[in-house]
Order: sequence, then structure tokens, then C-alpha cells
Amino acid sequence: MVFQTVALWIRSRGPDEFWRKRRIFRLAAHYIGRRRNCYSIAVRNVHRALVYATKARKLKKEDMKQLWDTRITAACEQHNITYFTLKEGLDRSHIMLDRKSLSDLASWEPKTFECLAAIAQKKLDLDNLHRVRPDGTCEYRRRVTCAMDDAWRKSSRHRMSQETVTGRFPSLLPGRRRLAAAGWSKGA
Repeated sequence: MVFQTVALWIRSRGPDEFWRKRRIFRLAAHYIGRRRNCYSIAVRNVHRALVYATKARKLKKEDMKQLWDTRITAACEQHNITYFTLKEGLDRSHIMLDRKSLSDLASWEPKTFECLAAIAQKKLDLDNLHRVRPDGTCEYRRRVTCAMDDAWRKSSRHRMSQETVTGRFPSLLPGRRRLAAAGWSKGA
């Protein structure tokens, strides 16, 4: 009698050692010296390179965003317009271009970018939002934020946070007020 179920419970081994090493050597083929030929050295360097590649994927995205923003800002300065004004005007004109597209237009199609800047400025002028502050905010944006702050202050959530600060949870109070709320005084 043959028990086949026991054989199914045995752990199968991984790939053959030859193919496992072959995979590492293929990834290390462009290295110089023993880093390419000795397995123990090659495997360490390949693993380190894979870790760097994993970290670099996120860093590359951040670097590209920063590069695109720099290019767009430089092109905006040539046309006497801020980056915020450009984005706000294009959004209001329903021209949906991302950073990469705007950066490419600024680099390779300067006349097209100039027209886009003119369209954005014209749209903000038509909406009476041409007064843009140096920090990039405009009157409209400030009014909307103030209105949102007022609405939040009137809401029940704001009242709950005020109750929290004024005594329902004395442990959240800073310094002396916490001691006073707990019944401790400075002289005691």
C-alpha cells in the first residue's frame, strides 16, 4: 500500500541551485571584477542594488515634480505671471494640463505656453481676480477661506473642540491650566 498524501505534505524545494545562481549572475552582469564572478559577492551587491532601486522609484517621482515646477515657474516669470495665477486661470478656463505637459510646453513650445499664460491672465481679468498677491493668493481665495472658517466656527464640531479645550479633558491643557484643573496649585 502506498500513502500518496504524505508525499503531498513534503515541502517542495526551490529552483535548482544552478538556476538560482544564474539569475543573480544575470543581474550582476554589468558589474566589474569579482562583483560579477563570485556568487557570494554578487548576491550582496545585487540585493543592495535592488534596495536602491526600490527607494529610487519614489525619489524619481519627487525629483521630476520639482523639475517640472521649476521649469513652469521660470517660464511664468518670463511672461510676468505667477505659477498660481497660471494654474488658477487654466482651471477656470477648463484647460486641464498637468505639470508634465505644462513643463514640456514651456521647454519645447514657448509660443504655445505664452498663449496659455495669456489665456489664464485674461480669464482671471474677466472674473475680476486679477489682483494676485506675491505669495500666490488672490482676494477670491481669501474670501472663500474666510467663509469656510466662519462656517466651521458655527458648526457643532468647533463647539466640541472648544469644550475639549475648556475642561472636559484637562490632560490636554498646557502647563498651569492643567495643574489648576486637576486641583493642584503652584504653592502646594
